[in-house]
Amino acid sequence: MKKLVSEFKTFIARGNVIDMAVGIIIGGAFTGIVNSLVDDVVMPVLSLITGGVDFTKMNVVFGSGENAATLNYGNFIAAVINFLLISLVVFCMVKAINKAHKKKDEPVTTKDCPYCFEKISIKATKCPHCASELKD
Repeated sequence: MKKLVSEFKTFIARGNVIDMAVGIIIGGAFTGIVNSLVDDVVMPVLSLITGGVDFTKMNVVFGSGENAATLNYGNFIAAVINFLLISLVVFCMVKAINKAHKKKDEPVTTKDCPYCFEKISIKATKCPHCASELKD
């Protein structure tokens, strides 16, 4: 039992678990922002474009009366738009972070030939593709 507790403490103390927890908390807060963006900005504009259609009120009623079952497909449309926006923002953030890391981590080893635009070594004095003499 002591070994299990010790392994669990080691697991929890690792930076990856803490980073993941912080990411989940920030993700939850970010979801609220994106939900507001979808509900308060995107959906009204989409409704304006579609001639005043309110997606959240789109449904199919099965039966009659107050307790009739409804299929709320308008809420599904809003959820899909919400997912696409979150995915787009996360994609842009990951792309920007990867670009920033690439610039910091990797030294520049290639350049473009000014004549044929092929990638060549940064140290090249003559292009191996078009045989042009290169000036610094």
